[in-house]
Amino acid sequence: MLNTDIGANALRDGAHTALSSAQGELAYTDLVREVGRTVGRLRKLGFDGSKPVAVLCENRIEIMLFYYAIARLGGVFLPVNASLSSSEVAYILDHSEAAVLVYDERMAPIATEALAAGGSPPGMTLSDFLAVEAVEDRVEATAAPEKTFLMVYTSGSTGKPKGVALSQAHEVAGNASLIEMWGMGPDDVNVVGLPMGYHYGLTTATSATLQSGGKAVLMRRFHPREILDALVQHRATVFQGVPTMFAMMLEYAEQNDVDLDLSFMRLLISAGAPLATELRERFERRFKKRIDDYYALTESRPIFGRYWNDPAPVPPRAIGKAAPGVIVKIVDTHGNEVPDGVEGEFYVRGPSVTLGYLKNEAQTRELFHDGLIRTGDLGQRDSEGFYYITGRSKDLIIRGGANIAPAEVEQVIAQHESVQDVAVIGVPDEKFGQLVAAYVVPRNGRQPAEDELKHWCHGRLAEFKIPAFIVEAASLPLGNTGKVDKKALLAQWMESRK
Repeated sequence: MLNTDIGANALRDGAHTALSSAQGELAYTDLVREVGRTVGRLRKLGFDGSKPVAVLCENRIEIMLFYYAIARLGGVFLPVNASLSSSEVAYILDHSEAAVLVYDERMAPIATEALAAGGSPPGMTLSDFLAVEAVEDRVEATAAPEKTFLMVYTSGSTGKPKGVALSQAHEVAGNASLIEMWGMGPDDVNVVGLPMGYHYGLTTATSATLQSGGKAVLMRRFHPREILDALVQHRATVFQGVPTMFAMMLEYAEQNDVDLDLSFMRLLISAGAPLATELRERFERRFKKRIDDYYALTESRPIFGRYWNDPAPVPPRAIGKAAPGVIVKIVDTHGNEVPDGVEGEFYVRGPSVTLGYLKNEAQTRELFHDGLIRTGDLGQRDSEGFYYITGRSKDLIIRGGANIAPAEVEQVIAQHESVQDVAVIGVPDEKFGQLVAAYVVPRNGRQPAEDELKHWCHGRLAEFKIPAFIVEAASLPLGNTGKVDKKALLAQWMESRK
Protein backbone atom coordinates (compact mmCIF):
# COMPACT_ATOMS: atom_id res chain seq x y z
CA MET A 1 0.00 0.00 0.00
CA LEU A 2 2.44 2.69 1.18
CA ASN A 3 5.27 1.38 -1.01
CA THR A 4 3.01 1.40 -4.08
CA ASP A 5 3.04 5.20 -4.24
CA ILE A 6 6.78 5.74 -3.83
CA GLY A 7 7.35 2.97 -6.38
CA ALA A 8 5.07 4.73 -8.84
CA ASN A 9 6.91 7.99 -8.22
CA ALA A 10 10.21 6.23 -8.90
CA LEU A 11 8.88 4.96 -12.22
CA ARG A 12 7.51 8.40 -13.12
CA ASP A 13 10.71 10.33 -12.35
CA GLY A 14 13.26 8.25 -10.49
CA ALA A 15 15.88 11.00 -10.43
CA HIS A 16 13.56 13.45 -8.63
CA THR A 17 14.74 14.10 -5.05
CA ALA A 18 12.49 12.46 -2.47
CA LEU A 19 14.32 13.16 0.80
CA SER A 20 16.99 15.67 1.77
CA SER A 21 18.76 16.09 5.10
CA ALA A 22 22.12 17.03 6.58
CA GLN A 23 23.19 13.43 5.90
CA GLY A 24 22.54 13.71 2.16
CA GLU A 25 19.79 13.20 -0.40
CA LEU A 26 17.82 10.28 -1.84
CA ALA A 27 16.09 10.34 -5.21
CA TYR A 28 12.94 8.26 -5.58
CA THR A 29 14.82 5.38 -7.26
CA ASP A 30 17.36 5.44 -4.42
CA LEU A 31 14.58 5.57 -1.83
CA VAL A 32 12.97 2.41 -3.19
CA ARG A 33 16.36 0.65 -3.27
CA GLU A 34 17.28 1.70 0.28
CA VAL A 35 13.88 0.61 1.59
CA GLY A 36 14.60 -2.82 0.08
CA ARG A 37 18.01 -2.94 1.76
CA THR A 38 16.40 -1.98 5.09
CA VAL A 39 13.95 -4.85 4.66
CA GLY A 40 16.92 -7.16 4.03
CA ARG A 41 18.68 -5.99 7.21
CA LEU A 42 15.54 -6.44 9.31
CA ARG A 43 15.05 -9.98 7.99
CA LYS A 44 18.71 -10.88 8.54
CA LEU A 45 18.48 -9.71 12.16
CA GLY A 46 15.36 -11.81 12.69
CA PHE A 47 12.79 -9.02 12.85
CA ASP A 48 10.00 -10.42 10.74
CA GLY A 49 7.24 -7.96 11.63
CA SER A 50 5.60 -10.11 14.29
CA LYS A 51 6.40 -7.50 16.97
CA PRO A 52 6.82 -3.70 16.74
CA VAL A 53 10.17 -2.25 15.72
CA ALA A 54 10.83 0.93 17.73
CA VAL A 55 13.02 3.71 16.35
CA LEU A 56 14.33 6.60 18.49
CA CYS A 57 16.03 9.27 16.39
CA GLU A 58 15.99 12.97 15.77
CA ASN A 59 14.72 13.73 12.27
CA ARG A 60 16.69 11.89 9.61
CA ILE A 61 16.16 9.95 6.38
CA GLU A 62 16.48 6.54 8.05
CA ILE A 63 13.18 7.05 9.89
CA MET A 64 11.36 6.93 6.55
CA LEU A 65 13.37 3.89 5.46
CA PHE A 66 12.09 2.04 8.52
CA TYR A 67 8.56 3.37 7.90
CA TYR A 68 8.37 1.94 4.38
CA ALA A 69 10.43 -1.18 5.10
CA ILE A 70 8.24 -2.26 7.99
CA ALA A 71 5.17 -1.54 5.87
CA ARG A 72 6.59 -3.89 3.22
CA LEU A 73 7.19 -6.54 5.90
CA GLY A 74 3.61 -6.23 7.08
CA GLY A 75 4.89 -5.35 10.55
CA VAL A 76 4.31 -2.58 13.08
CA PHE A 77 6.43 0.59 13.07
CA LEU A 78 6.80 2.39 16.40
CA PRO A 79 8.35 5.88 16.10
CA VAL A 80 9.48 7.17 19.49
CA ASN A 81 9.53 10.91 20.08
CA ALA A 82 13.06 12.19 20.67
CA SER A 83 11.79 14.62 23.33
CA LEU A 84 10.69 11.88 25.74
CA SER A 85 12.41 11.02 29.00
CA SER A 86 14.05 7.65 29.53
CA SER A 87 11.21 6.54 31.82
CA GLU A 88 8.64 7.44 29.17
CA VAL A 89 10.59 5.56 26.52
CA ALA A 90 10.86 2.56 28.84
CA TYR A 91 7.10 2.57 29.40
CA ILE A 92 6.39 2.67 25.65
CA LEU A 93 8.81 -0.17 24.92
CA ASP A 94 7.29 -2.31 27.64
CA HIS A 95 3.67 -1.48 26.84
CA SER A 96 4.08 -2.09 23.10
CA GLU A 97 6.14 -5.28 23.60
CA ALA A 98 8.61 -3.97 21.01
CA ALA A 99 11.01 -6.44 19.44
CA VAL A 100 13.92 -3.99 19.36
CA LEU A 101 14.85 -0.33 19.87
CA VAL A 102 17.05 1.19 17.17
CA TYR A 103 18.49 4.57 18.15
CA ASP A 104 20.96 7.07 16.77
CA GLU A 105 24.01 8.18 18.71
CA ARG A 106 22.49 11.49 19.80
CA MET A 107 19.78 9.57 21.64
CA ALA A 108 22.16 7.05 23.24
CA PRO A 109 21.91 8.44 26.84
CA ILE A 110 18.10 8.26 26.82
CA ALA A 111 18.03 4.92 25.03
CA THR A 112 20.54 3.18 27.31
CA GLU A 113 18.72 4.38 30.43
CA ALA A 114 15.38 3.21 29.03
CA LEU A 115 16.81 -0.17 28.03
CA ALA A 116 18.40 -0.59 31.46
CA ALA A 117 15.07 -0.04 33.18
CA GLY A 118 14.27 -3.75 32.90
CA GLY A 119 11.70 -5.68 30.90
CA SER A 120 12.78 -3.88 27.74
CA PRO A 121 13.69 -5.32 24.33
CA PRO A 122 17.25 -5.47 23.00
CA GLY A 123 18.67 -2.25 21.61
CA MET A 124 21.11 -1.39 18.86
CA THR A 125 22.54 1.81 17.49
CA LEU A 126 21.56 2.99 14.05
CA SER A 127 25.21 2.72 12.99
CA ASP A 128 25.29 -0.94 13.95
CA PHE A 129 22.04 -1.55 12.08
CA LEU A 130 23.34 0.12 8.92
CA ALA A 131 26.56 -1.90 9.14
CA VAL A 132 24.63 -5.16 8.69
CA GLU A 133 25.45 -6.63 5.27
CA ALA A 134 22.22 -7.25 3.38
CA VAL A 135 21.05 -7.42 -0.21
CA GLU A 136 18.02 -5.53 -1.44
CA ASP A 137 14.85 -7.43 -0.56
CA ARG A 138 12.05 -6.85 -3.06
CA VAL A 139 9.55 -9.29 -1.52
CA GLU A 140 6.24 -7.68 -0.53
CA ALA A 141 4.51 -9.07 2.56
CA THR A 142 0.99 -10.39 2.17
CA ALA A 143 -0.31 -8.80 5.40
CA ALA A 144 -3.73 -7.18 5.13
CA PRO A 145 -3.48 -3.38 4.70
CA GLU A 146 -6.23 -3.02 7.32
CA LYS A 147 -4.14 -4.51 10.16
CA THR A 148 -2.12 -2.36 12.55
CA PHE A 149 0.95 -0.88 10.88
CA LEU A 150 1.73 2.31 12.83
CA MET A 151 1.69 2.66 16.61
CA VAL A 152 1.83 6.29 17.73
CA TYR A 153 1.90 7.11 21.42
CA THR A 154 0.11 10.25 22.52
CA SER A 155 1.81 12.84 24.71
CA GLY A 156 0.17 11.48 27.85
CA SER A 157 -0.83 14.87 29.25
CA THR A 158 -3.74 13.24 31.10
CA GLY A 159 -1.95 10.11 32.28
CA LYS A 160 0.09 7.29 30.78
CA PRO A 161 0.65 7.59 27.01
CA LYS A 162 -1.89 5.77 24.85
CA GLY A 163 -0.81 3.68 21.89
CA VAL A 164 -2.87 4.78 18.88
CA ALA A 165 -3.05 2.00 16.27
CA LEU A 166 -3.29 2.94 12.58
CA SER A 167 -3.32 0.83 9.42
CA GLN A 168 -1.53 1.24 6.10
CA ALA A 169 -4.87 1.67 4.33
CA HIS A 170 -5.77 4.55 6.63
CA GLU A 171 -2.33 6.14 6.32
CA VAL A 172 -2.69 6.19 2.53
CA ALA A 173 -6.29 7.46 2.69
CA GLY A 174 -5.39 10.27 5.09
CA ASN A 175 -2.49 11.34 2.88
CA ALA A 176 -4.70 11.26 -0.23
CA SER A 177 -7.21 13.58 1.44
CA LEU A 178 -4.45 16.03 2.38
CA ILE A 179 -2.96 15.91 -1.11
CA GLU A 180 -6.34 16.77 -2.61
CA MET A 181 -7.09 19.51 -0.08
CA TRP A 182 -3.67 21.16 -0.41
CA GLY A 183 -3.10 20.47 -4.11
CA MET A 184 0.22 18.77 -3.44
CA GLY A 185 2.37 17.33 -6.22
CA PRO A 186 5.91 16.71 -7.53
CA ASP A 187 6.73 20.43 -7.61
CA ASP A 188 6.24 20.83 -3.87
CA VAL A 189 9.14 21.14 -1.42
CA ASN A 190 8.22 20.65 2.22
CA VAL A 191 10.66 21.69 4.97
CA VAL A 192 9.97 19.39 7.92
CA GLY A 193 10.84 20.90 11.30
CA LEU A 194 8.21 18.94 13.21
CA PRO A 195 9.49 15.92 15.14
CA MET A 196 9.05 12.75 13.10
CA GLY A 197 8.56 10.74 16.27
CA TYR A 198 5.08 12.14 16.27
CA HIS A 199 2.28 11.74 13.75
CA TYR A 200 2.11 15.32 12.47
CA GLY A 201 5.77 15.33 11.43
CA LEU A 202 5.99 11.71 10.30
CA THR A 203 2.84 11.38 8.24
CA THR A 204 1.05 14.68 7.62
CA ALA A 205 4.30 16.42 6.72
CA THR A 206 6.69 13.77 5.39
CA SER A 207 4.73 10.72 4.21
CA ALA A 208 2.05 12.84 2.51
CA THR A 209 4.76 14.78 0.65
CA LEU A 210 6.35 11.56 -0.60
CA GLN A 211 2.99 10.08 -1.58
CA SER A 212 2.40 13.19 -3.71
CA GLY A 213 5.80 12.83 -5.41
CA GLY A 214 7.26 15.96 -3.79
CA LYS A 215 10.50 16.60 -1.92
CA ALA A 216 10.75 16.50 1.89
CA VAL A 217 13.63 18.41 3.48
CA LEU A 218 14.23 16.97 6.96
CA MET A 219 15.60 19.32 9.62
CA ARG A 220 17.25 17.49 12.52
CA ARG A 221 15.17 19.51 14.96
CA PHE A 222 13.35 22.83 15.06
CA HIS A 223 15.34 26.04 15.38
CA PRO A 224 13.73 29.26 14.11
CA ARG A 225 16.82 30.58 12.31
CA GLU A 226 17.60 27.23 10.69
CA ILE A 227 14.03 26.81 9.51
CA LEU A 228 13.87 30.30 8.00
CA ASP A 229 17.20 29.72 6.26
CA ALA A 230 16.00 26.35 4.93
CA LEU A 231 12.78 27.82 3.55
CA VAL A 232 14.83 30.22 1.43
CA GLN A 233 17.67 27.83 0.55
CA HIS A 234 15.35 25.08 -0.70
CA ARG A 235 12.70 27.40 -2.15
CA ALA A 236 10.13 25.60 -0.03
CA THR A 237 6.52 25.64 -1.11
CA VAL A 238 5.11 24.10 2.11
CA PHE A 239 5.84 24.37 5.83
CA GLN A 240 3.84 22.90 8.69
CA GLY A 241 4.20 23.69 12.37
CA VAL A 242 2.47 24.32 15.66
CA PRO A 243 1.68 27.90 16.76
CA THR A 244 4.70 28.00 19.08
CA MET A 245 7.00 27.40 16.10
CA PHE A 246 5.52 30.28 14.14
CA ALA A 247 5.74 32.53 17.22
CA MET A 248 9.44 31.66 17.64
CA MET A 249 10.17 32.26 13.94
CA LEU A 250 8.46 35.63 14.11
CA GLU A 251 10.18 36.63 17.34
CA TYR A 252 13.59 35.70 15.88
CA ALA A 253 12.92 37.76 12.77
CA GLU A 254 11.75 40.76 14.79
CA GLN A 255 14.62 40.70 17.27
CA ASN A 256 17.28 40.24 14.57
CA ASP A 257 15.64 42.46 11.97
CA VAL A 258 15.44 39.56 9.52
CA ASP A 259 13.54 40.42 6.36
CA LEU A 260 12.88 37.40 4.15
CA ASP A 261 11.02 37.10 0.87
CA LEU A 262 8.74 34.05 1.16
CA SER A 263 6.65 34.88 -1.90
CA PHE A 264 7.57 31.51 -3.47
CA MET A 265 5.73 29.60 -0.72
CA ARG A 266 2.23 28.17 -1.28
CA LEU A 267 1.24 26.90 2.16
CA LEU A 268 2.06 27.78 5.75
CA ILE A 269 0.00 25.45 7.92
CA SER A 270 -0.53 25.54 11.68
CA ALA A 271 -2.10 22.76 13.74
CA GLY A 272 -1.91 21.15 17.15
CA ALA A 273 -3.24 24.12 19.12
CA PRO A 274 -5.37 27.24 18.53
CA LEU A 275 -3.65 29.84 16.35
CA ALA A 276 -4.02 33.30 17.86
CA THR A 277 -5.42 35.91 15.47
CA GLU A 278 -2.82 38.43 16.61
CA LEU A 279 0.05 36.01 15.86
CA ARG A 280 -1.34 35.28 12.41
CA GLU A 281 -1.69 38.99 11.62
CA ARG A 282 1.81 39.88 12.87
CA PHE A 283 3.33 37.01 10.89
CA GLU A 284 1.52 38.08 7.73
CA ARG A 285 2.66 41.68 8.13
CA ARG A 286 6.27 40.57 8.57
CA PHE A 287 6.53 37.89 5.90
CA LYS A 288 3.63 38.79 3.59
CA LYS A 289 2.35 35.23 3.97
CA ARG A 290 -0.80 34.00 5.69
CA ILE A 291 -0.76 31.05 8.08
CA ASP A 292 -3.66 28.65 7.54
CA ASP A 293 -5.25 26.72 10.38
CA TYR A 294 -5.58 22.96 10.11
CA TYR A 295 -7.31 20.57 12.48
CA ALA A 296 -6.84 16.85 13.00
CA LEU A 297 -6.40 14.26 15.69
CA THR A 298 -3.80 11.56 16.10
CA GLU A 299 -6.81 9.26 16.11
CA SER A 300 -8.27 10.63 12.86
CA ARG A 301 -7.02 12.90 10.08
CA PRO A 302 -7.49 15.17 8.28
CA ILE A 303 -10.62 16.95 9.54
CA PHE A 304 -10.70 20.70 8.78
CA GLY A 305 -8.58 23.03 6.70
CA ARG A 306 -8.42 25.45 3.78
CA TYR A 307 -8.66 24.07 0.23
CA TRP A 308 -5.85 25.37 -1.93
CA ASN A 309 -8.20 26.20 -4.83
CA ASP A 310 -11.20 27.52 -2.89
CA PRO A 311 -11.69 31.18 -3.89
CA ALA A 312 -13.80 31.89 -0.78
CA PRO A 313 -11.63 33.45 1.96
CA VAL A 314 -11.68 31.69 5.31
CA PRO A 315 -13.65 33.92 7.72
CA PRO A 316 -11.89 35.31 10.79
CA ARG A 317 -11.57 32.68 13.56
CA ALA A 318 -12.77 29.89 11.26
CA ILE A 319 -10.52 26.85 10.79
CA GLY A 320 -11.71 25.92 7.31
CA LYS A 321 -14.03 23.39 5.71
CA ALA A 322 -14.29 19.63 6.12
CA ALA A 323 -11.47 17.80 4.32
CA PRO A 324 -12.26 15.35 1.50
CA GLY A 325 -13.95 12.22 2.81
CA VAL A 326 -14.66 13.58 6.30
CA ILE A 327 -17.88 12.95 8.22
CA VAL A 328 -18.80 15.58 10.85
CA LYS A 329 -21.64 15.82 13.35
CA ILE A 330 -22.04 18.60 15.91
CA VAL A 331 -24.10 17.48 18.89
CA ASP A 332 -25.44 18.96 22.12
CA THR A 333 -25.00 17.50 25.60
CA HIS A 334 -27.86 15.06 24.91
CA GLY A 335 -26.24 13.73 21.73
CA ASN A 336 -28.65 15.52 19.37
CA GLU A 337 -27.31 17.22 16.24
CA VAL A 338 -27.46 21.01 16.34
CA PRO A 339 -28.17 23.35 13.39
CA ASP A 340 -25.67 25.73 11.80
CA GLY A 341 -24.64 28.55 14.09
CA VAL A 342 -25.20 26.58 17.30
CA GLU A 343 -22.28 25.37 19.41
CA GLY A 344 -21.85 21.70 20.20
CA GLU A 345 -19.22 18.98 20.43
CA PHE A 346 -17.58 17.69 17.25
CA TYR A 347 -18.04 14.02 16.40
CA VAL A 348 -15.85 13.20 13.38
CA ARG A 349 -14.42 10.49 11.19
CA GLY A 350 -11.61 11.31 8.78
CA PRO A 351 -10.26 9.12 5.95
CA SER A 352 -7.58 7.94 8.39
CA VAL A 353 -9.07 6.67 11.64
CA THR A 354 -7.53 4.68 14.45
CA LEU A 355 -8.18 1.00 14.95
CA GLY A 356 -8.23 1.72 18.68
CA TYR A 357 -5.92 2.10 21.67
CA LEU A 358 -3.43 -0.67 22.33
CA LYS A 359 -4.43 -2.84 25.32
CA ASN A 360 -7.21 -0.44 26.29
CA GLU A 361 -10.60 -1.63 25.09
CA ALA A 362 -12.45 0.58 27.58
CA GLN A 363 -10.91 3.80 26.25
CA THR A 364 -11.42 2.60 22.68
CA ARG A 365 -15.14 2.09 23.35
CA GLU A 366 -15.31 5.52 25.00
CA LEU A 367 -13.62 7.14 21.99
CA PHE A 368 -16.18 5.97 19.42
CA HIS A 369 -19.87 6.77 19.18
CA ASP A 370 -21.77 5.19 16.28
CA GLY A 371 -18.53 4.92 14.32
CA LEU A 372 -17.54 8.56 14.91
CA ILE A 373 -14.85 9.88 17.24
CA ARG A 374 -15.84 12.11 20.14
CA THR A 375 -13.25 14.86 19.92
CA GLY A 376 -14.00 16.76 23.11
CA ASP A 377 -13.72 19.95 21.05
CA LEU A 378 -16.53 22.47 20.94
CA GLY A 379 -17.52 24.53 17.92
CA GLN A 380 -20.03 25.27 15.24
CA ARG A 381 -20.52 25.47 11.48
CA ASP A 382 -21.76 28.46 9.52
CA SER A 383 -24.11 28.43 6.56
CA GLU A 384 -21.18 28.47 4.11
CA GLY A 385 -19.70 25.25 5.47
CA PHE A 386 -16.87 26.82 7.51
CA TYR A 387 -16.12 25.36 10.93
CA TYR A 388 -15.14 27.19 14.11
CA ILE A 389 -13.39 25.76 17.17
CA THR A 390 -14.65 27.63 20.23
CA GLY A 391 -13.16 25.59 23.05
CA ARG A 392 -12.57 22.18 24.48
CA SER A 393 -15.12 20.53 26.72
CA LYS A 394 -12.43 18.73 28.73
CA ASP A 395 -10.51 22.00 29.24
CA LEU A 396 -13.51 24.05 30.28
CA ILE A 397 -13.07 26.23 33.35
CA ILE A 398 -16.20 26.16 35.48
CA ARG A 399 -16.41 29.31 37.60
CA GLY A 400 -19.42 29.42 39.86
CA GLY A 401 -21.33 27.17 37.46
CA ALA A 402 -20.44 29.24 34.35
CA ASN A 403 -18.37 27.59 31.62
CA ILE A 404 -15.29 29.40 30.29
CA ALA A 405 -13.30 28.22 27.25
CA PRO A 406 -9.57 28.94 27.82
CA ALA A 407 -9.04 29.40 24.06
CA GLU A 408 -11.41 32.36 24.03
CA VAL A 409 -9.53 34.14 26.84
CA GLU A 410 -6.18 33.33 25.23
CA GLN A 411 -7.26 34.85 21.91
CA VAL A 412 -8.10 38.17 23.59
CA ILE A 413 -4.95 38.43 25.71
CA ALA A 414 -2.72 37.43 22.78
CA GLN A 415 -3.91 40.50 20.86
CA HIS A 416 -2.23 42.85 23.39
CA GLU A 417 0.86 44.44 21.88
CA SER A 418 3.09 43.42 24.81
CA VAL A 419 2.13 39.74 24.87
CA GLN A 420 4.28 37.17 23.06
CA ASP A 421 2.49 34.04 24.27
CA VAL A 422 -0.25 33.13 26.73
CA ALA A 423 -1.82 30.06 28.28
CA VAL A 424 -4.97 30.08 30.38
CA ILE A 425 -5.88 27.47 32.99
CA GLY A 426 -8.48 27.01 35.71
CA VAL A 427 -7.12 27.09 39.27
CA PRO A 428 -8.92 25.90 42.43
CA ASP A 429 -10.97 28.35 44.47
CA GLU A 430 -13.06 27.61 47.55
CA LYS A 431 -15.82 30.08 46.67
CA PHE A 432 -16.20 29.68 42.89
CA GLY A 433 -14.77 26.21 42.39
CA GLN A 434 -12.33 27.54 39.78
CA LEU A 435 -10.89 30.90 38.80
CA VAL A 436 -9.13 31.92 35.60
CA ALA A 437 -5.33 32.24 35.66
CA ALA A 438 -3.33 33.47 32.65
CA TYR A 439 0.39 32.76 32.25
CA VAL A 440 1.85 35.50 30.04
CA VAL A 441 5.17 35.59 28.20
CA PRO A 442 6.06 39.24 27.47
CA ARG A 443 7.20 40.44 24.07
CA ASN A 444 10.63 42.06 23.87
CA GLY A 445 10.99 41.84 27.65
CA ARG A 446 8.17 44.28 28.42
CA GLN A 447 5.77 42.70 30.90
CA PRO A 448 2.41 44.51 30.86
CA ALA A 449 1.04 45.31 34.31
CA GLU A 450 -1.71 43.06 35.64
CA ASP A 451 -4.17 45.97 35.76
CA GLU A 452 -3.29 46.86 32.15
CA LEU A 453 -4.12 43.39 30.89
CA LYS A 454 -7.32 43.17 32.92
CA HIS A 455 -8.40 46.54 31.54
CA TRP A 456 -7.61 45.23 28.05
CA CYS A 457 -9.96 42.30 28.66
CA HIS A 458 -12.83 44.55 29.81
CA GLY A 459 -15.29 44.93 26.98
CA ARG A 460 -13.66 42.10 25.08
CA LEU A 461 -14.67 39.38 27.51
CA ALA A 462 -17.56 38.89 29.88
CA GLU A 463 -16.63 39.94 33.40
CA PHE A 464 -16.59 36.39 34.75
CA LYS A 465 -14.11 35.35 32.03
CA ILE A 466 -11.48 37.99 32.88
CA PRO A 467 -8.49 36.35 34.59
CA ALA A 468 -8.39 36.67 38.34
CA PHE A 469 -4.64 36.04 38.19
CA ILE A 470 -2.03 37.04 35.63
CA VAL A 471 1.36 35.41 36.07
CA GLU A 472 4.53 36.53 34.31
CA ALA A 473 6.40 33.64 32.65
CA ALA A 474 9.73 33.54 30.84
CA SER A 475 8.36 30.71 28.70
CA LEU A 476 5.52 28.20 28.64
CA PRO A 477 6.17 24.51 29.30
CA LEU A 478 5.68 22.39 26.18
CA GLY A 479 4.65 18.77 25.90
CA ASN A 480 6.32 16.29 23.58
CA THR A 481 4.27 17.39 20.59
CA GLY A 482 4.96 21.11 20.98
CA LYS A 483 1.66 21.99 22.63
CA VAL A 484 1.55 23.96 25.87
CA ASP A 485 1.54 21.53 28.80
CA LYS A 486 -1.30 22.92 30.91
CA LYS A 487 -1.00 20.09 33.40
CA ALA A 488 2.54 21.33 34.13
CA LEU A 489 1.27 24.90 34.49
CA LEU A 490 -1.33 23.79 37.03
CA ALA A 491 1.36 21.90 38.93
CA GLN A 492 3.46 25.10 38.99
CA TRP A 493 0.46 27.00 40.29
CA MET A 494 -0.21 24.52 43.07
CA GLU A 495 3.46 24.46 44.06
CA SER A 496 3.59 28.26 44.26
CA ARG A 497 0.58 28.33 46.59
CA LYS A 498 1.97 25.90 49.18
